Amino acid sequence: MTFGEQPAYLRVASDLREKIVNGSLPPHTRLPSQARIREEYGVSDTVALEARKVLMAEGLVEGRSGSGTYVRERPVPRRIARSGYRPTTGTNPFRQEQAADGARGTWESSSEQERATVETAARLGIAPGDAVMRTRYVFRDAGESMMLSTSWEPLAITGRTPVMLPEEGPLGGCGVVERMAAIDVVVDNVVEEVGARPGLAEELLELGGVPGHVVVVVERTYYASGRAVETADVVVPADRYRVAYHLPVR
Repeated sequence: MTFGEQPAYLRVASDLREKIVNGSLPPHTRLPSQARIREEYGVSDTVALEARKVLMAEGLVEGRSGSGTYVRERPVPRRIARSGYRPTTGTNPFRQEQAADGARGTWESSSEQERATVETAARLGIAPGDAVMRTRYVFRDAGESMMLSTSWEPLAITGRTPVMLPEEGPLGGCGVVERMAAIDVVVDNVVEEVGARPGLAEELLELGGVPGHVVVVVERTYYASGRAVETADVVVPADRYRVAYHLPVR
């Protein structure tokens, strides 16, 4: 096989990718060995290794200890529905992050006071080092971890109130809008910025991904009269879920 100016390892990866996509290498099939790739494409061991690394980074193949590299099952992406609309009552953390009417799921959470980092402070409009309540969530659907969320709330707003701990007290688990309303803070706006990045090791461990997998990150901030009252990072595995928005037309 003659290669052009494109690096040889990318040409090899592209050809193998095409075989995976068109079914010539179906799921659970062992990827050709490094020696086989070297022979078939006339490349060095280094090129063969780098091509395999590309496919692993793309999530198309996975290594199995002592066995080799295999084509991964390609999941059919499911939708996580989000909406600018939030009901004033009856919301829970799962429904806050997953707006579809039929969505059902469970969650685990833990809250801890900490000092705001520079980034968190900028998002909340407070000074670095100010006290915040950080709450981490793991959301599950049918027992499968599907979404992670880390939220921060300024204790200058919620400190020494019944809603200081998002998942405890009389309004524990009711969602940001309802909890803030209980202390006369009226949430009137929410901003979400959507991006993507490689998942962190601890995120992929929880979500069942492999190193190099991409996650979708939604940076969400709730506001009351222009003042940020909560900000959160919502993390979703990009190969298994799509984030869909349902926005009201006014």
